[in-house]
Amino acid sequence: MSTDSIPRRMLQQAQVRPNRPAYFEKIGDRWAPTRWVDYVAQVKRAAKSLIALGLEPDNTVSILGFNTPEWAIFDIACMAAGGAPAGVYTTCSASEVQYIVNHAESPIALLENKSQWDKINEERDNLPLLKHVVMMKKSEPIDDPMVMTWEEFMAKGDDVEDHVFDERIDNLKPDQKATFIYTSGTTGPPKAVMLSHHNLTWTVDSCLQVADLGPEDSGLSYLPLSHIAEQIFTLHVPLTVGAQVYFAESIAAVPDNLKEVQPTIFFGVPRIWEKFHAGITSKLKEAPSLRKKIANWAMDIGRRVNDIRNKGKEPSGLLALQYALANKLVFSKLKPRLGLGRARFCASGAAPIAKEIIEFFAGLDLSILEVYGQSEGSGPSTINQPGRTKFGSVGLPIPGAEVKIADDGEIVVKGGNVFLGYFKDEAATNDTLIDGWLHSGDLGSFDSEGFLHITGRKKDIIITAGGKNIAPKNIEHAIKHNELVGEAVVIGDRRKYLSALVTLDTEACEAYAKANGLPMDGLHENAEIRELLEEYIQNEVNPELARVEQIKKFHILHRPLSIEDGELTPTLKVKRNKVSENFASEIESMYS
Repeated sequence: MSTDSIPRRMLQQAQVRPNRPAYFEKIGDRWAPTRWVDYVAQVKRAAKSLIALGLEPDNTVSILGFNTPEWAIFDIACMAAGGAPAGVYTTCSASEVQYIVNHAESPIALLENKSQWDKINEERDNLPLLKHVVMMKKSEPIDDPMVMTWEEFMAKGDDVEDHVFDERIDNLKPDQKATFIYTSGTTGPPKAVMLSHHNLTWTVDSCLQVADLGPEDSGLSYLPLSHIAEQIFTLHVPLTVGAQVYFAESIAAVPDNLKEVQPTIFFGVPRIWEKFHAGITSKLKEAPSLRKKIANWAMDIGRRVNDIRNKGKEPSGLLALQYALANKLVFSKLKPRLGLGRARFCASGAAPIAKEIIEFFAGLDLSILEVYGQSEGSGPSTINQPGRTKFGSVGLPIPGAEVKIADDGEIVVKGGNVFLGYFKDEAATNDTLIDGWLHSGDLGSFDSEGFLHITGRKKDIIITAGGKNIAPKNIEHAIKHNELVGEAVVIGDRRKYLSALVTLDTEACEAYAKANGLPMDGLHENAEIRELLEEYIQNEVNPELARVEQIKKFHILHRPLSIEDGELTPTLKVKRNKVSENFASEIESMYS
Protein backbone atom coordinates (compact mmCIF):
# COMPACT_ATOMS: atom_id res chain seq x y z
CA MET A 1 0.00 0.00 0.00
CA SER A 2 1.37 3.43 -0.94
CA THR A 3 2.31 5.96 1.72
CA ASP A 4 -0.22 8.56 2.83
CA SER A 5 1.22 11.90 1.75
CA ILE A 6 0.14 15.42 0.84
CA PRO A 7 0.70 14.74 -2.92
CA ARG A 8 -1.35 11.53 -2.63
CA ARG A 9 -4.17 13.45 -0.97
CA MET A 10 -4.06 16.00 -3.75
CA LEU A 11 -4.55 13.31 -6.38
CA GLN A 12 -7.65 12.17 -4.50
CA GLN A 13 -9.18 15.64 -4.73
CA ALA A 14 -9.12 15.39 -8.54
CA GLN A 15 -11.14 12.18 -8.25
CA VAL A 16 -13.61 13.31 -5.60
CA ARG A 17 -14.32 16.85 -6.84
CA PRO A 18 -12.61 17.25 -10.24
CA ASN A 19 -14.59 20.26 -11.42
CA ARG A 20 -14.74 22.21 -8.16
CA PRO A 21 -12.42 25.24 -7.85
CA ALA A 22 -9.11 24.46 -6.13
CA TYR A 23 -7.48 27.87 -6.26
CA PHE A 24 -8.09 31.38 -7.56
CA GLU A 25 -5.71 34.03 -8.86
CA LYS A 26 -6.51 37.65 -9.72
CA ILE A 27 -6.36 38.21 -13.46
CA GLY A 28 -7.33 41.72 -14.39
CA ASP A 29 -10.30 42.59 -12.23
CA ARG A 30 -11.63 39.05 -11.69
CA TRP A 31 -10.67 36.05 -9.58
CA ALA A 32 -10.06 33.27 -12.08
CA PRO A 33 -10.60 29.73 -10.75
CA THR A 34 -8.56 26.61 -11.50
CA ARG A 35 -10.31 23.26 -11.05
CA TRP A 36 -8.90 20.42 -8.97
CA VAL A 37 -8.44 18.25 -12.03
CA ASP A 38 -6.38 21.01 -13.67
CA TYR A 39 -4.41 21.78 -10.48
CA VAL A 40 -3.41 18.11 -10.25
CA ALA A 41 -2.48 18.08 -13.94
CA GLN A 42 -0.23 21.12 -13.36
CA VAL A 43 1.50 19.45 -10.43
CA LYS A 44 1.94 16.21 -12.37
CA ARG A 45 3.43 18.05 -15.34
CA ALA A 46 5.76 20.07 -13.09
CA ALA A 47 6.89 16.91 -11.28
CA LYS A 48 7.72 15.24 -14.60
CA SER A 49 9.68 18.36 -15.59
CA LEU A 50 11.68 18.20 -12.35
CA ILE A 51 12.41 14.54 -13.07
CA ALA A 52 13.47 15.45 -16.63
CA LEU A 53 15.86 18.05 -15.20
CA GLY A 54 17.49 15.37 -13.08
CA LEU A 55 15.77 15.73 -9.71
CA GLU A 56 16.34 12.53 -7.75
CA PRO A 57 14.50 11.32 -4.63
CA ASP A 58 15.82 13.15 -1.54
CA ASN A 59 17.08 16.08 -3.66
CA THR A 60 15.78 19.53 -2.81
CA VAL A 61 14.55 22.55 -4.73
CA SER A 62 14.59 26.12 -3.44
CA ILE A 63 11.66 28.52 -3.88
CA LEU A 64 12.06 32.28 -3.56
CA GLY A 65 9.01 34.43 -4.21
CA PHE A 66 5.64 35.74 -3.06
CA ASN A 67 2.66 33.39 -2.84
CA THR A 68 1.52 32.29 -6.29
CA PRO A 69 0.03 29.18 -7.88
CA GLU A 70 3.52 28.43 -9.25
CA TRP A 71 4.91 28.39 -5.69
CA ALA A 72 2.34 25.78 -4.66
CA ILE A 73 2.64 23.71 -7.85
CA PHE A 74 6.44 23.60 -7.66
CA ASP A 75 6.38 22.70 -3.96
CA ILE A 76 3.92 19.81 -4.26
CA ALA A 77 5.53 18.63 -7.50
CA CYS A 78 8.89 18.38 -5.76
CA MET A 79 7.36 16.34 -2.93
CA ALA A 80 5.57 14.09 -5.43
CA ALA A 81 8.86 13.46 -7.23
CA GLY A 82 10.43 12.34 -3.95
CA GLY A 83 12.23 15.59 -3.18
CA ALA A 84 11.98 18.20 -0.46
CA PRO A 85 11.20 21.86 -1.28
CA ALA A 86 12.95 24.59 0.71
CA GLY A 87 11.24 27.98 0.86
CA VAL A 88 13.34 31.14 1.15
CA TYR A 89 12.01 34.42 2.56
CA THR A 90 11.69 37.04 -0.17
CA THR A 91 13.37 39.62 2.08
CA CYS A 92 16.59 37.60 2.44
CA SER A 93 19.77 39.29 1.25
CA ALA A 94 21.86 37.81 -1.56
CA SER A 95 24.27 36.20 0.91
CA GLU A 96 21.40 34.70 2.91
CA VAL A 97 19.80 33.31 -0.25
CA GLN A 98 23.16 31.83 -1.25
CA TYR A 99 23.56 30.17 2.12
CA ILE A 100 20.15 28.47 2.03
CA VAL A 101 20.24 27.36 -1.62
CA ASN A 102 23.77 26.01 -1.16
CA HIS A 103 23.12 24.44 2.24
CA ALA A 104 19.99 22.70 0.92
CA GLU A 105 22.07 21.45 -2.05
CA SER A 106 19.34 22.48 -4.48
CA PRO A 107 20.06 21.83 -8.17
CA ILE A 108 16.90 23.74 -9.18
CA ALA A 109 15.36 26.98 -7.91
CA LEU A 110 12.07 28.76 -8.61
CA LEU A 111 12.23 32.57 -8.47
CA GLU A 112 9.53 35.22 -8.59
CA ASN A 113 11.17 38.03 -10.56
CA LYS A 114 14.35 39.76 -11.68
CA SER A 115 15.11 41.24 -8.25
CA GLN A 116 15.25 37.72 -6.80
CA TRP A 117 17.28 36.51 -9.80
CA ASP A 118 19.76 39.33 -9.14
CA LYS A 119 20.46 37.82 -5.72
CA ILE A 120 21.21 34.43 -7.25
CA ASN A 121 23.23 35.97 -10.06
CA GLU A 122 25.32 37.98 -7.61
CA GLU A 123 26.23 34.78 -5.75
CA ARG A 124 26.26 32.28 -8.63
CA ASP A 125 29.99 31.57 -8.24
CA ASN A 126 29.16 30.39 -4.71
CA LEU A 127 26.33 28.12 -5.88
CA PRO A 128 28.18 25.20 -7.51
CA LEU A 129 25.25 22.77 -7.24
CA LEU A 130 22.61 25.05 -8.77
CA LYS A 131 22.01 24.05 -12.40
CA HIS A 132 18.60 25.43 -13.35
CA VAL A 133 16.56 28.50 -12.45
CA VAL A 134 12.83 28.66 -13.25
CA MET A 135 11.01 31.99 -13.27
CA MET A 136 7.38 32.49 -12.25
CA LYS A 137 4.86 33.54 -14.88
CA LYS A 138 4.84 37.30 -14.29
CA SER A 139 8.62 37.69 -14.20
CA GLU A 140 10.49 39.93 -16.61
CA PRO A 141 12.51 38.00 -19.24
CA ILE A 142 15.94 36.88 -18.01
CA ASP A 143 18.53 36.32 -20.73
CA ASP A 144 20.80 33.69 -19.21
CA PRO A 145 21.48 30.05 -20.16
CA MET A 146 20.74 28.94 -16.58
CA VAL A 147 17.26 30.47 -16.65
CA MET A 148 14.00 29.25 -18.19
CA THR A 149 10.48 30.63 -18.22
CA TRP A 150 7.65 28.86 -16.44
CA GLU A 151 6.26 27.70 -19.77
CA GLU A 152 9.66 26.32 -20.85
CA PHE A 153 10.00 24.52 -17.53
CA MET A 154 6.54 22.94 -17.74
CA ALA A 155 7.33 21.59 -21.22
CA LYS A 156 10.53 19.85 -20.07
CA GLY A 157 8.66 16.81 -18.77
CA ASP A 158 6.36 16.22 -21.71
CA ASP A 159 8.44 13.20 -22.78
CA VAL A 160 8.48 11.67 -19.28
CA GLU A 161 5.88 8.89 -19.12
CA ASP A 162 3.13 8.92 -16.51
CA HIS A 163 4.26 5.68 -14.90
CA VAL A 164 7.54 7.38 -13.87
CA PHE A 165 5.53 9.98 -11.92
CA ASP A 166 3.28 7.27 -10.45
CA GLU A 167 6.30 5.26 -9.29
CA ARG A 168 7.82 8.29 -7.56
CA ILE A 169 4.65 8.87 -5.50
CA ASP A 170 4.21 5.15 -4.81
CA ASN A 171 7.78 4.95 -3.50
CA LEU A 172 7.41 7.74 -0.94
CA LYS A 173 8.11 6.59 2.63
CA PRO A 174 6.45 7.97 5.80
CA ASP A 175 9.79 8.94 7.36
CA GLN A 176 11.19 10.41 4.14
CA LYS A 177 12.04 14.11 4.02
CA ALA A 178 9.06 16.01 2.61
CA THR A 179 10.02 19.66 3.13
CA PHE A 180 12.72 21.89 4.64
CA ILE A 181 11.75 24.86 6.80
CA TYR A 182 14.68 27.19 7.44
CA THR A 183 14.57 28.73 10.88
CA SER A 184 17.00 30.96 12.74
CA GLY A 185 19.12 29.51 15.52
CA THR A 186 20.43 31.34 18.56
CA THR A 187 23.84 31.64 16.94
CA GLY A 188 25.17 31.23 13.44
CA PRO A 189 23.29 30.72 10.18
CA PRO A 190 19.72 29.36 9.87
CA LYS A 191 19.05 25.66 10.39
CA ALA A 192 17.00 23.46 8.07
CA VAL A 193 14.11 21.75 9.86
CA MET A 194 13.41 18.43 8.13
CA LEU A 195 9.73 17.47 8.15
CA SER A 196 8.61 14.05 6.92
CA HIS A 197 5.53 13.04 4.95
CA HIS A 198 4.17 11.51 8.17
CA ASN A 199 4.83 14.76 10.05
CA LEU A 200 2.70 16.73 7.59
CA THR A 201 -0.23 14.32 7.25
CA TRP A 202 -0.33 13.56 11.00
CA THR A 203 -0.34 17.25 11.91
CA VAL A 204 -3.10 18.09 9.43
CA ASP A 205 -5.25 15.20 10.68
CA SER A 206 -4.72 16.31 14.27
CA CYS A 207 -5.72 19.89 13.48
CA LEU A 208 -8.82 18.71 11.63
CA GLN A 209 -10.01 17.01 14.81
CA VAL A 210 -10.10 20.49 16.34
CA ALA A 211 -11.21 22.61 13.37
CA ASP A 212 -14.06 21.29 11.24
CA LEU A 213 -12.85 22.43 7.82
CA GLY A 214 -14.02 21.15 4.45
CA PRO A 215 -14.50 21.82 0.73
CA GLU A 216 -16.84 24.76 1.33
CA ASP A 217 -14.08 26.65 3.15
CA SER A 218 -11.69 29.15 1.60
CA GLY A 219 -8.61 31.10 2.63
CA LEU A 220 -6.41 33.95 1.41
CA SER A 221 -2.74 33.03 0.94
CA TYR A 222 -0.54 36.03 1.77
CA LEU A 223 1.92 35.26 4.59
CA PRO A 224 5.35 33.90 3.55
CA LEU A 225 5.02 30.36 2.19
CA SER A 226 8.52 29.65 3.48
CA HIS A 227 6.87 29.60 6.94
CA ILE A 228 5.28 26.31 8.07
CA ALA A 229 2.11 28.05 9.29
CA GLU A 230 1.25 29.43 5.86
CA GLN A 231 2.09 26.08 4.27
CA ILE A 232 -0.46 24.45 6.57
CA PHE A 233 -3.18 26.92 5.50
CA THR A 234 -2.28 27.19 1.80
CA LEU A 235 -1.09 23.67 0.99
CA HIS A 236 -1.56 20.85 3.45
CA VAL A 237 -5.06 21.49 4.83
CA PRO A 238 -6.67 22.52 1.50
CA LEU A 239 -5.12 19.56 -0.32
CA THR A 240 -6.51 17.27 2.38
CA VAL A 241 -10.08 18.59 2.64
CA GLY A 242 -10.59 20.19 -0.77
CA ALA A 243 -10.78 23.77 0.50
CA GLN A 244 -10.23 26.69 -1.87
CA VAL A 245 -7.20 29.01 -1.82
CA TYR A 246 -7.11 32.58 -3.13
CA PHE A 247 -3.59 33.83 -3.84
CA ALA A 248 -3.25 37.48 -2.77
CA GLU A 249 -1.93 39.87 -5.42
CA SER A 250 0.64 41.32 -3.03
CA ILE A 251 1.03 42.24 0.63
CA ALA A 252 -0.16 45.77 -0.17
CA ALA A 253 -3.29 44.37 -1.82
CA VAL A 254 -4.28 42.14 1.12
CA PRO A 255 -6.88 44.54 2.62
CA ASP A 256 -8.65 44.88 -0.74
CA ASN A 257 -8.27 41.18 -1.58
CA LEU A 258 -9.80 40.23 1.78
CA LYS A 259 -12.86 42.34 1.09
CA GLU A 260 -13.25 40.80 -2.37
CA VAL A 261 -12.75 37.20 -1.25
CA GLN A 262 -14.42 37.18 2.22
CA PRO A 263 -12.65 33.93 3.24
CA THR A 264 -14.04 31.54 5.83
CA ILE A 265 -10.54 30.82 7.18
CA PHE A 266 -8.14 33.60 8.14
CA PHE A 267 -4.74 33.21 9.77
CA GLY A 268 -2.90 36.33 10.83
CA VAL A 269 0.28 37.02 12.75
CA PRO A 270 -0.23 39.46 15.66
CA ARG A 271 0.88 42.44 13.57
CA ILE A 272 -2.00 41.87 11.15
CA TRP A 273 -4.56 41.84 13.95
CA GLU A 274 -2.91 44.91 15.51
CA LYS A 275 -3.32 46.82 12.23
CA PHE A 276 -6.99 45.87 12.07
CA HIS A 277 -7.37 46.97 15.68
CA ALA A 278 -5.69 50.33 15.06
CA GLY A 279 -7.82 51.02 12.00
CA ILE A 280 -11.10 50.20 13.72
CA THR A 281 -10.35 52.15 16.90
CA SER A 282 -9.32 55.25 14.96
CA LYS A 283 -12.59 55.20 13.02
CA LEU A 284 -14.60 54.66 16.20
CA LYS A 285 -13.01 57.76 17.72
CA GLU A 286 -14.20 59.81 14.76
CA ALA A 287 -17.73 58.33 14.79
CA PRO A 288 -20.73 60.41 15.88
CA SER A 289 -21.72 60.06 19.53
CA LEU A 290 -24.81 57.90 18.89
CA ARG A 291 -22.98 55.51 16.56
CA LYS A 292 -20.16 55.23 19.08
CA LYS A 293 -22.61 54.34 21.87
CA ILE A 294 -24.25 51.66 19.71
CA ALA A 295 -20.84 50.21 18.83
CA ASN A 296 -19.74 50.10 22.46
CA TRP A 297 -23.02 48.43 23.46
CA ALA A 298 -22.66 45.85 20.68
CA MET A 299 -19.05 45.12 21.62
CA ASP A 300 -20.08 44.48 25.21
CA ILE A 301 -22.69 41.99 23.95
CA GLY A 302 -20.11 40.42 21.64
CA ARG A 303 -17.66 39.84 24.48
CA ARG A 304 -20.32 38.30 26.69
CA VAL A 305 -21.47 35.97 23.91
CA ASN A 306 -17.93 34.91 23.09
CA ASP A 307 -17.24 34.19 26.77
CA ILE A 308 -20.14 31.73 26.64
CA ARG A 309 -19.13 30.21 23.31
CA ASN A 310 -15.55 29.77 24.47
CA LYS A 311 -16.96 27.33 27.02
CA GLY A 312 -18.86 25.37 24.38
CA LYS A 313 -22.28 26.89 25.02
CA GLU A 314 -24.66 29.23 23.17
CA PRO A 315 -26.34 32.41 24.47
CA SER A 316 -29.98 32.18 25.43
CA GLY A 317 -32.83 34.35 26.64
CA LEU A 318 -32.35 38.12 26.66
CA LEU A 319 -28.65 37.88 25.71
CA ALA A 320 -29.54 35.89 22.58
CA LEU A 321 -32.03 38.59 21.56
CA GLN A 322 -29.50 41.34 22.28
CA TYR A 323 -26.89 39.45 20.23
CA ALA A 324 -29.26 39.17 17.27
CA LEU A 325 -29.84 42.94 17.39
CA ALA A 326 -26.11 43.70 17.79
CA ASN A 327 -25.39 41.47 14.81
CA LYS A 328 -27.98 43.27 12.69
CA LEU A 329 -26.83 46.77 13.67
CA VAL A 330 -23.05 46.33 13.92
CA PHE A 331 -21.41 42.93 13.32
CA SER A 332 -23.05 42.14 9.98
CA LYS A 333 -21.92 45.52 8.64
CA LEU A 334 -18.45 45.82 10.15
CA LYS A 335 -17.08 42.31 9.50
CA PRO A 336 -17.56 42.42 5.70
CA ARG A 337 -15.75 45.77 5.62
CA LEU A 338 -12.73 44.01 7.11
CA GLY A 339 -13.07 41.14 4.66
CA LEU A 340 -14.17 38.78 7.43
CA GLY A 341 -17.90 38.70 6.80
CA ARG A 342 -17.88 34.91 6.29
CA ALA A 343 -14.96 34.11 8.61
CA ARG A 344 -15.68 31.18 10.91
CA PHE A 345 -12.11 30.14 11.79
CA CYS A 346 -9.70 32.94 12.72
CA ALA A 347 -6.30 32.16 14.19
CA SER A 348 -3.19 33.98 15.37
CA GLY A 349 0.24 32.46 15.72
CA ALA A 350 3.99 32.68 15.00
CA ALA A 351 4.37 35.24 17.82
CA PRO A 352 2.56 36.09 21.06
CA ILE A 353 -0.51 38.30 20.73
CA ALA A 354 -1.77 40.62 23.45
CA LYS A 355 -4.83 39.35 25.30
CA GLU A 356 -6.40 42.79 24.91
CA ILE A 357 -6.33 42.49 21.12
CA ILE A 358 -8.13 39.13 21.19
CA GLU A 359 -10.72 40.49 23.64
CA PHE A 360 -11.30 43.50 21.37
CA PHE A 361 -12.11 41.25 18.40
CA ALA A 362 -14.32 39.05 20.56
CA GLY A 363 -16.36 42.21 21.04
CA LEU A 364 -16.75 42.36 17.26
CA ASP A 365 -18.00 38.75 17.20
CA LEU A 366 -14.66 37.49 15.84
CA SER A 367 -13.09 34.79 18.00
CA ILE A 368 -9.34 34.58 17.34
CA LEU A 369 -7.87 31.23 18.33
CA GLU A 370 -4.24 31.59 19.43
CA VAL A 371 -1.94 28.79 18.32
CA TYR A 372 1.47 27.84 19.73
CA GLY A 373 4.20 25.82 18.12
CA GLN A 374 7.36 25.93 16.05
CA SER A 375 8.72 24.68 12.75
CA GLU A 376 10.28 21.72 14.53
CA GLY A 377 6.77 20.64 15.55
CA SER A 378 5.33 20.98 12.02
CA GLY A 379 3.57 24.15 13.13
CA PRO A 380 1.06 23.72 15.98
CA SER A 381 1.63 21.97 19.31
CA THR A 382 -1.24 23.62 21.19
CA ILE A 383 -4.31 25.49 20.02
CA ASN A 384 -7.35 27.20 21.46
CA GLN A 385 -10.25 25.20 20.10
CA PRO A 386 -13.75 26.28 19.11
CA GLY A 387 -15.77 25.81 22.30
CA ARG A 388 -12.61 25.28 24.38
CA THR A 389 -10.83 28.63 24.36
CA LYS A 390 -9.20 30.73 27.04
CA PHE A 391 -7.98 34.16 26.03
CA GLY A 392 -4.41 34.83 27.19
CA SER A 393 -3.46 31.17 26.85
CA VAL A 394 -2.12 29.31 23.80
CA GLY A 395 -4.68 26.57 24.23
CA LEU A 396 -4.66 22.82 24.71
CA PRO A 397 -2.33 20.23 23.15
CA ILE A 398 -3.41 19.20 19.67
CA PRO A 399 -4.94 15.69 19.65
CA GLY A 400 -2.28 12.99 19.84
CA ALA A 401 0.52 15.30 21.00
CA GLU A 402 2.03 15.18 24.47
CA VAL A 403 3.06 18.54 25.87
CA LYS A 404 4.65 18.86 29.28
CA ILE A 405 6.82 21.18 31.33
CA ALA A 406 10.36 19.98 32.06
CA ASP A 407 11.99 20.43 35.45
CA ASP A 408 13.59 23.71 34.34
CA GLY A 409 10.26 25.09 33.07
CA GLU A 410 10.89 24.37 29.39
CA ILE A 411 8.00 23.28 27.18
CA VAL A 412 8.71 19.89 25.60
CA VAL A 413 6.61 18.11 22.97
CA LYS A 414 6.25 14.55 21.71
CA GLY A 415 4.02 13.34 18.87
CA GLY A 416 3.73 12.71 15.17
CA ASN A 417 4.36 16.40 14.54
CA VAL A 418 7.93 16.30 15.91
CA PHE A 419 10.54 16.77 13.18
CA LEU A 420 13.19 14.39 11.85
CA GLY A 421 16.03 16.69 12.87
CA TYR A 422 18.13 19.47 11.36
CA PHE A 423 19.65 18.81 7.94
CA LYS A 424 23.43 18.33 8.21
CA ASP A 425 23.48 19.43 11.87
CA GLU A 426 23.61 16.42 14.17
CA ALA A 427 24.80 18.44 17.17
CA ALA A 428 21.85 20.85 17.01
CA THR A 429 19.48 17.92 16.47
CA ASN A 430 20.79 16.15 19.57
CA ASP A 431 20.40 19.34 21.62
CA THR A 432 16.79 19.84 20.51
CA LEU A 433 15.47 16.29 20.11
CA ILE A 434 16.10 14.26 23.26
CA ASP A 435 14.53 10.80 23.70
CA GLY A 436 11.82 11.72 21.19
CA TRP A 437 10.94 14.95 22.99
CA LEU A 438 11.20 18.26 21.18
CA HIS A 439 12.76 20.84 23.51
CA SER A 440 11.11 24.08 22.44
CA GLY A 441 13.38 26.57 24.18
CA ASP A 442 10.22 28.27 25.49
CA LEU A 443 9.17 28.44 29.12
CA GLY A 444 5.58 27.83 30.14
CA SER A 445 3.04 26.53 32.62
CA PHE A 446 -0.33 24.80 32.55
CA ASP A 447 -3.29 26.21 34.47
CA SER A 448 -5.78 24.09 36.39
CA GLU A 449 -7.88 23.52 33.25
CA GLY A 450 -4.94 22.31 31.16
CA PHE A 451 -4.43 25.47 29.10
CA LEU A 452 -0.81 26.31 28.31
CA HIS A 453 0.58 29.76 29.09
CA ILE A 454 3.92 30.98 27.72
CA THR A 455 6.03 32.60 30.42
CA GLY A 456 9.32 33.28 28.68
CA ARG A 457 11.98 31.90 26.37
CA LYS A 458 15.18 30.06 27.15
CA LYS A 459 16.69 30.81 23.80
CA ASP A 460 17.39 34.28 22.55
CA ILE A 461 15.34 34.15 19.36
CA ILE A 462 13.44 37.36 18.75
CA ILE A 463 9.93 36.91 17.31
CA THR A 464 8.74 40.15 15.77
CA ALA A 465 5.12 41.30 15.68
CA GLY A 466 5.09 40.04 12.09
CA GLY A 467 5.99 36.53 13.22
CA LYS A 468 9.54 36.48 11.82
CA ASN A 469 12.06 34.54 13.88
CA ILE A 470 15.34 36.44 14.13
CA ALA A 471 18.60 35.41 15.77
CA PRO A 472 20.05 38.62 17.28
CA LYS A 473 23.60 37.36 17.78
CA ASN A 474 24.82 37.90 14.22
CA ILE A 475 23.28 41.36 14.03
CA GLU A 476 24.87 42.32 17.34
CA HIS A 477 28.24 41.04 16.22
CA ALA A 478 27.98 43.15 13.07
CA ILE A 479 27.25 46.28 15.09
CA LYS A 480 30.07 45.52 17.54
CA HIS A 481 32.49 45.20 14.62
CA ASN A 482 32.67 49.00 14.76
CA GLU A 483 35.53 49.88 17.08
CA LEU A 484 33.53 52.62 18.79
CA VAL A 485 30.94 50.09 20.04
CA GLY A 486 31.41 48.22 23.30
CA GLU A 487 28.22 46.16 23.46
CA ALA A 488 25.07 45.90 21.35
CA VAL A 489 21.74 44.37 22.36
CA VAL A 490 19.09 43.96 19.66
CA ILE A 491 15.51 44.62 20.75
CA GLY A 492 12.37 43.62 18.86
CA ASP A 493 10.40 40.85 20.55
CA ARG A 494 6.70 41.43 19.71
CA ARG A 495 7.74 44.76 18.16
CA LYS A 496 7.09 46.12 14.67
CA TYR A 497 10.80 46.51 13.91
CA LEU A 498 14.23 45.89 15.38
CA SER A 499 16.16 48.46 17.37
CA ALA A 500 19.39 48.28 19.34
CA LEU A 501 20.81 49.44 22.63
CA VAL A 502 24.47 50.35 22.15
CA THR A 503 27.23 51.04 24.66
CA LEU A 504 30.45 52.80 23.70
CA ASP A 505 33.97 51.39 23.92
CA THR A 506 35.40 53.98 26.30
CA GLU A 507 39.01 53.77 25.18
CA ALA A 508 38.22 53.86 21.47
CA CYS A 509 35.80 56.75 21.83
CA GLU A 510 38.19 58.77 23.97
CA ALA A 511 40.95 58.20 21.43
CA TYR A 512 38.65 59.34 18.63
CA ALA A 513 37.56 62.39 20.64
CA LYS A 514 41.16 63.37 21.35
CA ALA A 515 42.21 62.96 17.73
CA ASN A 516 39.28 65.04 16.47
CA GLY A 517 39.18 67.74 19.11
CA LEU A 518 35.89 66.63 20.67
CA PRO A 519 35.02 67.21 24.33
CA MET A 520 35.80 64.15 26.46
CA ASP A 521 32.71 64.42 28.63
CA GLY A 522 29.31 63.06 27.61
CA LEU A 523 30.54 61.08 24.63
CA HIS A 524 27.29 59.09 24.56
CA GLU A 525 25.50 62.35 23.71
CA ASN A 526 28.05 63.55 21.15
CA ALA A 527 26.35 64.24 17.81
CA GLU A 528 29.41 63.37 15.73
CA ILE A 529 29.82 59.93 17.34
CA ARG A 530 26.12 59.25 16.94
CA GLU A 531 26.31 60.26 13.28
CA LEU A 532 29.26 57.90 12.73
CA LEU A 533 27.33 55.00 14.22
CA GLU A 534 24.21 55.92 12.27
CA GLU A 535 26.17 55.83 9.01
CA TYR A 536 27.85 52.57 9.96
CA ILE A 537 24.58 50.78 10.77
CA GLN A 538 22.80 52.11 7.68
CA ASN A 539 25.67 51.58 5.22
CA GLU A 540 27.60 48.61 6.59
CA VAL A 541 25.28 46.53 8.79
CA ASN A 542 21.79 46.79 7.29
CA PRO A 543 22.67 46.07 3.62
CA GLU A 544 23.90 42.61 4.66
CA LEU A 545 20.63 41.79 6.43
CA ALA A 546 17.13 40.86 5.34
CA ARG A 547 14.72 43.79 5.59
CA VAL A 548 13.01 42.46 8.73
CA GLU A 549 16.44 42.04 10.38
CA GLN A 550 17.59 45.61 9.77
CA ILE A 551 18.04 48.04 12.66
CA LYS A 552 15.60 50.92 12.33
CA LYS A 553 16.63 52.86 15.48
CA PHE A 554 19.33 52.70 18.13
CA HIS A 555 20.01 54.31 21.47
CA ILE A 556 23.47 54.95 22.93
CA LEU A 557 23.39 54.12 26.64
CA HIS A 558 25.00 56.48 29.12
CA ARG A 559 27.09 53.71 30.70
CA PRO A 560 28.50 50.27 29.89
CA LEU A 561 26.62 47.12 30.89
CA SER A 562 27.90 45.67 34.14
CA ILE A 563 27.99 42.56 36.28
CA GLU A 564 27.12 44.66 39.32
CA ASP A 565 23.83 45.83 37.82
CA GLY A 566 22.97 42.28 36.78
CA GLU A 567 23.27 42.93 33.03
CA LEU A 568 26.29 40.67 32.50
CA THR A 569 27.14 37.20 33.76
CA PRO A 570 30.52 36.54 35.38
CA THR A 571 31.69 35.38 31.97
CA LEU A 572 30.41 38.66 30.47
CA LYS A 573 27.43 37.20 28.63
CA VAL A 574 24.53 39.61 28.26
CA LYS A 575 21.41 38.96 30.33
CA ARG A 576 18.78 40.22 27.92
CA ASN A 577 15.87 40.28 30.36
CA LYS A 578 17.84 42.36 32.83
CA VAL A 579 18.98 44.78 30.14
CA SER A 580 15.37 45.19 29.00
CA GLU A 581 14.29 45.79 32.59
CA ASN A 582 17.04 48.27 33.44
CA PHE A 583 16.67 50.29 30.26
CA ALA A 584 12.92 50.03 29.72
CA SER A 585 12.41 53.76 29.19
CA GLU A 586 15.23 53.96 26.65
CA ILE A 587 13.69 51.05 24.75
CA GLU A 588 10.22 52.60 24.79
CA SER A 589 11.66 55.86 23.44
CA MET A 590 12.66 53.99 20.26
CA TYR A 591 9.07 52.81 19.71
CA SER A 592 7.06 55.83 20.82
